[in-house]
Amino acid sequence: MAYRSFYPHEERKEPDIVFSKSMKAGKRTYFFDVKATRNNQYYLTITESKKRMGQEGSASFEKHKIYLYGEDFDGFKEALQDVMRFVTENTPEPFYERRHFDDEAGQNEEHF
Repeated sequence: MAYRSFYPHEERKEPDIVFSKSMKAGKRTYFFDVKATRNNQYYLTITESKKRMGQEGSASFEKHKIYLYGEDFDGFKEALQDVMRFVTENTPEPFYERRHFDDEAGQNEEHF
């Protein structure tokens, strides 16, 4: 897929996805894509995609992206864990149901 460069006469190719995971969450889908820079440094794009229905019944997708570079991984992970822990510990149970996932060893483990 090509996208426009800052220079109108140049077209650049969007970086190939090296690794990808997706997660459906109701009307939303989250995509976690690892891509490589020209110098072969990996970075992560997190995309939230929501399906929207137009007035004529046509479907479109609203997308929001976050680009996360390797040097920011540790700080991002720590901040994300902190806010997720806060939500799970402070939101009344009827409004937030804790999810348990199977880890690689087959044991249930809560993930933040």
